[in-house]
Amino acid sequence: MNNLASFYREREQAILGGGFILLLILIWQTVPALISLPRGIALFFTTPVEVIKSFYQLVVRNEIQSHAYISAVEFIVGLALAILVGLPMGLVMGRSKILDAMLDPFVTAFNATPRLVFLPLLMLWLGIGIWSKIMIVFVGALFPLLINTYEGVKNVDRVLVNVVRSFGASEWQTMKVVVLPNSVPYIVVGLRLAIGRALLGVVVGEFFASSRGLGFMIAGAATNYKVDVVFVGVAIFMGLSLVLTHLVKRLESRLSRWRPESTTTITIQFNLDPFLFFNFYFLPDPVSAFLPISLSVSFRRSRATNCSISGNGLPAGQPSSGVVLD
Repeated sequence: MNNLASFYREREQAILGGGFILLLILIWQTVPALISLPRGIALFFTTPVEVIKSFYQLVVRNEIQSHAYISAVEFIVGLALAILVGLPMGLVMGRSKILDAMLDPFVTAFNATPRLVFLPLLMLWLGIGIWSKIMIVFVGALFPLLINTYEGVKNVDRVLVNVVRSFGASEWQTMKVVVLPNSVPYIVVGLRLAIGRALLGVVVGEFFASSRGLGFMIAGAATNYKVDVVFVGVAIFMGLSLVLTHLVKRLESRLSRWRPESTTTITIQFNLDPFLFFNFYFLPDPVSAFLPISLSVSFRRSRATNCSISGNGLPAGQPSSGVVLD
């Protein structure tokens, strides 16, 4: 009994989410048997069993594999380009006031513009081949990731940045040690939004400018009133979205392991010569992690000098960013 309770606690979210999905599918399947649907709805109504049968037939005829391959290429390439452009651009805009002032109007304007209006232009410039769909996926996924990364950089604790810079850290070291780790939650949220926008871009692009792909399959099935085939395509996109969101959550949990739940406070007092140099080493944790550290230092024989460090961002088990105080 204890093992069963422990198993449930460890997988409570997955069990509740999966159970609710199965419950909805069961209700969907039993609705035609329990309720007499109007003729207009019954004509275009289908059940999960019929959807599974249609999926099997599409697999046997090798139709869905070819459509899924094209959609997968468009999604992967478009999302990868959005990550390669949006992530560095968000980091740079967040750290540079000049670039922020120059690019913010364009980012705001393009983000507020419906992505669908770019499709005719992309079709004219790139044709109706695969690259027009890749670019609509790229445009859709770019701005959620860029804007969330930008907000993450802007919300980094300025105390941490100032402390690391005062100890001689370069801009790259500041970005690597403080800015990027503290921006991870924002970046992950942006990536989750970008995945949804990328899938939407695949469907929209294939609806209007494609002869292959899952979006084209859905549009063709809807034109021919094949509701079960439409639900096959919808189910594939929904399942892909669930899987990718779960992978992003797993990535977030791995990248956020350094975030502590409590604060460590260290107070040190020295009675040293004013020209003596010394290093601080923090060895509370043998693993590479980050600790919230509050450090106060006072000198008795030198001039009145105080140093205070607080917040997240100093690696444990290493010198505090090569800190050397005098």
